[in-house]
Amino acid sequence: MAPLATTMMADLGWLTTEHIAALGIMNVALTIPARIIIGSLLDRFGPRVVFSTLLIIMAVPTFIFAFGSTWAQLAISRLVLGSIGASFVVGIRMIAEWFPPKHVGFAEGIYGGWGNFGSAAGAIVLPWLAITLIGGDDSWRYAVAFTGVVCFIYGIVFYLNVRDTPEGHTLIKPKRSGAMEVSSWRDMAQLMFWTLPIGGAVALSAWRVFDMGFISTSVVYGIFIAVGFVLIYQMYMIVKINVPIIKQGVAKDDQYNFKNVGALNSTYFANFGAELAIVSMLPMFFQLTFSLTPATAGLIAASFAFVNLLARPLGGVLSDRLGSRRKVMLVYMSGIVIGMCGMGMINSGWPVLLAVLMTVLTSLFVQGGEGATFAMVPMVKKRVTGQVAGMTGAYGSIGASVYLTLYTFVTPSQFFFILAGGAFVSFIICYFTLEEPENSFADDYYLSKEDQLLKEKAKEAAFRSRKAVSYVSQASEKDR
Repeated sequence: MAPLATTMMADLGWLTTEHIAALGIMNVALTIPARIIIGSLLDRFGPRVVFSTLLIIMAVPTFIFAFGSTWAQLAISRLVLGSIGASFVVGIRMIAEWFPPKHVGFAEGIYGGWGNFGSAAGAIVLPWLAITLIGGDDSWRYAVAFTGVVCFIYGIVFYLNVRDTPEGHTLIKPKRSGAMEVSSWRDMAQLMFWTLPIGGAVALSAWRVFDMGFISTSVVYGIFIAVGFVLIYQMYMIVKINVPIIKQGVAKDDQYNFKNVGALNSTYFANFGAELAIVSMLPMFFQLTFSLTPATAGLIAASFAFVNLLARPLGGVLSDRLGSRRKVMLVYMSGIVIGMCGMGMINSGWPVLLAVLMTVLTSLFVQGGEGATFAMVPMVKKRVTGQVAGMTGAYGSIGASVYLTLYTFVTPSQFFFILAGGAFVSFIICYFTLEEPENSFADDYYLSKEDQLLKEKAKEAAFRSRKAVSYVSQASEKDR
């Protein structure tokens, strides 16, 4: 939508920049809870089914948005479309199945880097497709619809050509679904604590749209009530799933510390949240600070996102190679603090080249920190990797929502120092709570006796399923 915004406004006539801003908020609002839901479904059904289904279903609201003519059609379809942002979580779990611990950081970094690169490629290709290749008043509609077609077709391609795990391996699933498993009463309290901001971020997005005048008081209160009920239900599920587990007692080798999940939540809040926020405000910052043309300012600001293809894999590979994933994470978070402070001091007296270099350097730490974060996610607890990735990924979107709200109240320089403060808080959390994962650099992930038992059960179930399919196939052949 973003690269086609001006074309949309020119074609529809009634669409304003305020409408576009509201659609932008709606576009990420449901990404936050969707990542939690998809993470849970992922651990239960596997990457192949979940990703294919998500792509195919999300093609529908894409078409509705592409050919919508009223504000309600555009707003509702865009809100639903935000759920596709949860697809990022799928690859985190899938790559953890295909790559061993000693290489997973690099693999996850390449995956994440190409995701951002795909977004940049879309921003370049779609305007060309709409304006140059198609042309006409409705060109933006066909360009957006084209992405829905690609989405639908690739969902089918993915389902037919992809396996969840390498040959001979099986997907280890949680013992129960509905909420993340934890190991102690303290961990359950921490899970509840880290769940609350997820609903809070959705409520914040609703308030922002209300404050802009696009939804009524009754609607925003209805959203607040709905968010409250969902949070209460989620707390109930956390208690329902975990109380029997904790009362029964978790074997020592099967325990994990939830504080590691909280630490990784904080890092992604601080790095990915900052990235999304900066990308939104950087073009205007450069344009006003250095009196540049919009095109030049946009090109310079793109340097922040452009290095993602290199920076995120670099963060992953350094996490793989330097002997301590925890220390690499701490170095990246401290680098973000220093880089954001440097950007906060940029003013019109700086040479533009120096400002660009500061931007690129900060970007290397921000996006490298993202790579370092997801180099650790698969090692927290293998069988709940999807849920851990979902929660951590959600905190990136929460960070963006909080930071962009704060941006409306401060100057750009103050905003960079706020981002530095967020990174510093994350550094402190990681310093005191983040642990070095077990089997960090091994050929296989750490598996408890319970994990191994679940793995054997999964193998038996897969064998019975193949045997049943073979029997049906033979019977059908005999009938023919």
